Amino acid sequence: MSDTGARWSKATVYPDMWVDPEDDPRDDGPAPDGELGALRDCLTGYRMTLLMKCEGLDAEQLARRSVPPSTMSLLGLVRHLAEVERDWRNWLGHGDPLPKLYGKGDADFDGAVPEQAVVDAAYRDLEREQAGTDAALAAHPDLGERVGEDGVAIRELLVHRIEEYARHCGHADLLRERVDGRVGQ
Repeated sequence: MSDTGARWSKATVYPDMWVDPEDDPRDDGPAPDGELGALRDCLTGYRMTLLMKCEGLDAEQLARRSVPPSTMSLLGLVRHLAEVERDWRNWLGHGDPLPKLYGKGDADFDGAVPEQAVVDAAYRDLEREQAGTDAALAAHPDLGERVGEDGVAIRELLVHRIEEYARHCGHADLLRERVDGRVGQ
C-alpha cells in the first residue's frame, strides 16, 4: 500500500517505544505478588497495549486491511478478541455455550467495516466480554482448579488468554505501522 506514511514514534525518551515512560498507562508501579497477580497484571498490560495500538485512528483506518492478503484489521482484532473472551467463558462451565457475537467463521473480521457505529459497538463488546470473563474467573482463585467439560486448569486458561493477546498485539504492531507508520513496542 503506497499510502503508508513514514515510520514514526510518539516517544521521545526511547524512540523504539510507543510512548514515553511517564505517559505509559501500563506502568502502574511494582509488579504484584504471587502467580495469580502476575498473570492478571500481564493480561491487563496486553489488553492495554491492544487499545493503545488502536487509539487516534478513525473508523476507516481501524477497519483497513493494511497487510494484504490478510483480512485482519485493527477493528477486526478488537472484535475477534471480544469473541474470544466470550468463548473462554464457555470453557468454564457445562451445558450450552454462549452464542457467537458476530456469527460463524471469520465474521468478526469480515464485519469490521469502516463505520463509527461498528467501531463503538466493538469497543463496548470487548469491554463487556472482558468484564464477563474476569468475573467468571474471579470465582475460581485456585490456579490448579480444573473446570468445564474438558477439565481445563484455571492457570492454563489465564496463560492462554495472555498468549492470545500477545499474539494479536504483534499483529497490531504490523497493522498499525501499515496504516500510518507509527511504530514502537
